[in-house]
Amino acid sequence: MSLAIYRKYRPLTLKDLVGQDLVTEILQNAASSDKLSHAYLFYGPRGTGKTSAARIVAKIANCETRANDKAFAKKGEPCNKCRPCTEINEGRALDVLEIDAASNRGIDEIRSLKEGIRLSPTSYTYKVFIIDEAHQLTKQAADALLKILEEPPAHGIFILATTEYEKLPPTITSRTQRFHFKRIPTQLIYKKLKSITEKEKLKIEDAALELIASAAEGSFRDAESLIEQVSAMGAGELARVENILGKVGFTRTSALATYILGNNLEASIEYLAEINEGGFNLVQLAKDLIHYLRRVLALKFDPKLEKVFERELTSDELKKLKEHGALMTDDQKAINLIKSLIRAYSDMRYSPFPLVPLELAIIENLKDSKS
Repeated sequence: MSLAIYRKYRPLTLKDLVGQDLVTEILQNAASSDKLSHAYLFYGPRGTGKTSAARIVAKIANCETRANDKAFAKKGEPCNKCRPCTEINEGRALDVLEIDAASNRGIDEIRSLKEGIRLSPTSYTYKVFIIDEAHQLTKQAADALLKILEEPPAHGIFILATTEYEKLPPTITSRTQRFHFKRIPTQLIYKKLKSITEKEKLKIEDAALELIASAAEGSFRDAESLIEQVSAMGAGELARVENILGKVGFTRTSALATYILGNNLEASIEYLAEINEGGFNLVQLAKDLIHYLRRVLALKFDPKLEKVFERELTSDELKKLKEHGALMTDDQKAINLIKSLIRAYSDMRYSPFPLVPLELAIIENLKDSKS
């Protein structure tokens, strides 16, 4: 069985953590000055590199090359060649324990961890405990973990990872060094996907890659899983990728926005019907349309936002946003339209007829200005 793409291209060094520059800088500085902490908390959206970063820290702490070569240690990176680095990369390191708190969330598991941490490492310098989805620990388990963090052994490093920081008790978060992993900009995901397709010799259109990057919603792992699904089906064309994902691309969303902002009710309804007949996810379409019009309106009021949108959109897509901004001659009408679409989106999520709320929202806003 071939290795999954998201595992094959998992970051192996801090430098590989794309889109997390501040996290990388702080951890590298700590490593180069030999000031690793005994407890870390990595939090942020899924697929942004939290678990990968935890494994990299485990390698840095136990890297034999760093221990023997002071010049190399100043780089603040693992060598990925020595025995501990290799074993951690391959997932067979006895002194690096990964615990999924979603399925091991009780007091008994944490008590076992407490007993295990007292024992010295079998062959490494440090024992590293990586607790994923840490917010799912029970209150009793969290209290037991707190006791460990209060009096950690010199040979122990704890790394907690979570997507829901606010659910962790302050008593635990206050005893860790906290690092926020940001949502990855779409353009950075696209660049990585482009690199992967070139290395894997996959034939996928650029527009299709951009759609996959957008559908991933800031998660490298989701994007890499999607590209594997698309490549397995031999679907490299935009139209086929749209059908697989059930999500329309920027071009279709922009075309619908053109009809709506041009007050062309008939064309808007007909195009919406065409998208519906194509079997696309209309709830996702409504969400994409809301974000699209929000960007158009925001860019119209503050052109400096172009620098922010450049991380998510191509130059051609930004040009289209500006063109649509010129069509927004009535700001209040545009605001009312977005509000109507938000209400429609809310209704669509629970309706057996998702087309109806979206269709009614468009009709409601365009019926007095038919062209």
